[in-house]
Amino acid sequence: MTYNLGFDAQKEDEQAKNLARARQSLIEELDAINVYEERIQASEDEPLKKVLAHNRDEEKEHAAMLIEYLRQNDPTFDQAFVKHD
Repeated sequence: MTYNLGFDAQKEDEQAKNLARARQSLIEELDAINVYEERIQASEDEPLKKVLAHNRDEEKEHAAMLIEYLRQNDPTFDQAFVKHD
């Protein structure tokens, strides 16, 4: 899956582009989690469900890694975890 940073983002510095890449990757990981979960729920084949659950959980790890990256590189994002409404 690809995404377009848009015309204005082409002018952004590399850090801004990296944050956009990380956010888009997080979206894709969360979407993959949903897809695997839907397939698990739809299947009655227990060995397949086990494989799909394993894959789903790996996507959760990837999502967590991206969130950690965003927290380390975007102070506003990090503060949202510390203090939010």
